[in-house]
Amino acid sequence: MSDNILSVIPADPHWQPAPEAADRTVAIVAELVPALADGFAEVEVSWHDAVAIVDCGANLERIGCPRCAGSVGIDWWNELLETRADDGLATLLAHVPCCGAELSIDTLEYEWPCGFARFEIAVWNPGRDWFTGEELTALADALGRPVRQVLAHI
Repeated sequence: MSDNILSVIPADPHWQPAPEAADRTVAIVAELVPALADGFAEVEVSWHDAVAIVDCGANLERIGCPRCAGSVGIDWWNELLETRADDGLATLLAHVPCCGAELSIDTLEYEWPCGFARFEIAVWNPGRDWFTGEELTALADALGRPVRQVLAHI
């Protein structure tokens, strides 16, 4: 069986909210995802000691370079993440294979979106697709910082 996970993360991969802000944001997520009230979905809040990848699973189609517009191979990306797993992604900087530029991997152009975070609100099997722009604004206001979303299929 496969799962869909709709995650909300701070746009700044290193930032974590105060617990009260996290609680406010989770409450809004609960209002926006009726499947939670119906018991068909589950919400999971994660606080990470180090930056963690929030990927889109099987939805990942391509990774592009913002510097040269070239393609960054998914195999290269997976290998990079494996080699950095032990240090908890202490740095997001990497030399991309397409043009050799040193970039933060959170600035790569992911099709579908992926992210990096020390805080995540993940809704398992939400029964809906993306949050709208208006909904993301409400979530950002509650959290106190801009947010991003990731829709994973695993």
